[in-house]
Amino acid sequence: MGQQHEHVRVAVIGSGFGGLGAAVRLRREGITDFVVLERADSVGGTWRDNSYPGCACDVPSHLYSFSFAPNPDWPRTFSGQEHIRAYLEHVADTFRLRSHIRLDHEVLMMRWDNDELRWEIETSQGTLTADVVVSATGPLSDPKMPEIDGLAGFPGKVFHSSRWDHDYDLRGKRVAMIGTGASAIQIVPSIQPEVEKLTLFQRTPPWVMPRMDRAISGSERWLHRQLPFTGAARRGLLWGIRELQVSAFTKRPKQLGFIESLARANMAKAIKDPALRAKLTPSYRIGCKRILLSSEYYPALAEPNVDVVASGLVEVRGSTVVAADGTEAEADAIIFGTGFHVTDLPIADRVVGADGITLAEAWKDGMESLRGATAAGFPNWMTIIGPNTGLGNSSMILMIESQLNYMADYMRQLNVLGGRAALDARPSAVGAWNRRVQERMKRTVWNTGGCTSWYLDANGRNTTIWPGTTREFRSATRGVNLAEYEVVRAPAKDASAKTTARSVAETAGAATETAEAVR
Repeated sequence: MGQQHEHVRVAVIGSGFGGLGAAVRLRREGITDFVVLERADSVGGTWRDNSYPGCACDVPSHLYSFSFAPNPDWPRTFSGQEHIRAYLEHVADTFRLRSHIRLDHEVLMMRWDNDELRWEIETSQGTLTADVVVSATGPLSDPKMPEIDGLAGFPGKVFHSSRWDHDYDLRGKRVAMIGTGASAIQIVPSIQPEVEKLTLFQRTPPWVMPRMDRAISGSERWLHRQLPFTGAARRGLLWGIRELQVSAFTKRPKQLGFIESLARANMAKAIKDPALRAKLTPSYRIGCKRILLSSEYYPALAEPNVDVVASGLVEVRGSTVVAADGTEAEADAIIFGTGFHVTDLPIADRVVGADGITLAEAWKDGMESLRGATAAGFPNWMTIIGPNTGLGNSSMILMIESQLNYMADYMRQLNVLGGRAALDARPSAVGAWNRRVQERMKRTVWNTGGCTSWYLDANGRNTTIWPGTTREFRSATRGVNLAEYEVVRAPAKDASAKTTARSVAETAGAATETAEAVR
C-alpha cells in the first residue's frame, strides 16, 4: 500500500444512537481498538442536528433508550430533543467512549483493499485503515431539499428544519412552511403564536393522533431509581403493546379503521371549518405514511394567522411563493420540512467495495442487504439501521440493539476464523433474504394503503420498513450464519496475480443456505 496509516480493528461511522451503541457493544466484547468518526463537533446524530422549536420524540421515553443504559430520570413520557441529546452525551461519558470518538472527522471515502483485506478510510482530518467498518450514519442525517424554480433569488431566509437557524428571529415575520411531516407538525404550533403569518404548503395531509404527553412525577422517577425493575417493567409494557399492534400494519390493514376514526375525532375537535377539515383529511389508509402525534397541530392550524395550502411549492418569484395549484403568498422566510435522503443514502456514494464499484452503484436498483446489516461485494462492512430495518410503530433502539447483537457475533466469527480474514455476504443469501422480506411486504399497509411515502424508493419498492415484529428481527439477527458468507483470505504473497482467494467456511449446501437465509 505504500504509505503507512494508523490502523484500527474497527472504525465506526457516526455518533448517534447507532454509533454510540456500537462503541459500547465493542467494549463489552473486549474490543478496544476502535474509533468513532463523527463529522460534527459533538455527539448525538439526528438529536444533535434537529434542534428546531418543538423538536421531540414520538416514542415513549422509557422505550427510546438503551436497555443497557436505562434512564430513570426522563422528565416527560415523550422526551424533547434536549433531553435525548443529553442522554446520548451521558452514554458517551458513562461508558468512557470519549477517547475513541474523533469529532470533526467527516468520512470522505472508504475503499476496500483486496490485498490487505482492510478498509482505507479518507477523512477530512487524514487517512486511516480498519479491518471492519460499522456504518451508523443513520437514514435521517442528510436533509432533502427540493429543487424549486426561483428559490435562489428569494430575498429572505431559507433553511431546512434539521439545519435550523437560531440566529434568525421569526417574530413578526411571514413564514412559508413546506411539508407536513413529523418535523413540520412540531414546528407549526411552536412558531405560530409569534409569526405574523404562517402559510403551510401541504402536498399530502398526514394522519395525526393525540400526543398523550405528560410530566413524569418525582415519585415515579424516585421509584425507578430505587427499584430499577420498575423501569424495566414499564419499558416491557410499552414494548408489548406495540408488538401487539404490528399485525394490523403488516397483515390486516383493515383493522386500522378504528384508529382512523380516533384520528378523525382528534381533527374534528379542533378544526370546525368544513373546508379546512376537508383539506386536512387524508385519502389513504392510516399507517401507510408515518402516523404523527400532536395535540397542538390542529389547534394551531385553526388560528387566524395560519393558511393551509393543499398543494406543494413549485416556484418562488422574488418574495412570493407559488403553489402547484396557483396559490400565492408573500414570505420573509421559507422553512423546508421536506425530509431526508433515506432510500438514497449519501454515504453509499462514499463506499467502494471489492469490485471497485460504490455501494450506491450496487444499490442503483434499490437498497438490499443481508439481515439489514451486510451487502454483497463489501467485505467486513456493516450498517446499523440498514435496509428494511425501519419501524412504523415502535422504537428504533430495539432494532439497533438487535443489529448490535449481529455485529458482536460477526466480530466473534472473525476471531474464530483466525488470521487475516473477511466475511463477504453471498449474493444468493442477500437475494433470498430480500425476496422473503419483499414477499411479506406485499400485504402491509405501507404497500397497500394507497399512499406514496418516504418508505418507498424511486422504483416504488419499500426498502425502508421491517415487515414484522421487533421480536422476529431480534431472532433473525441473534447470530451470524457462516453459510450466508464467503470467507475471504489474503492472497498469497508470492501470487503473480493480485487475486483474492475465497473459501467457504462450511459447504452447507444450497438448500441449507437458502433455508437459513430466509429464516
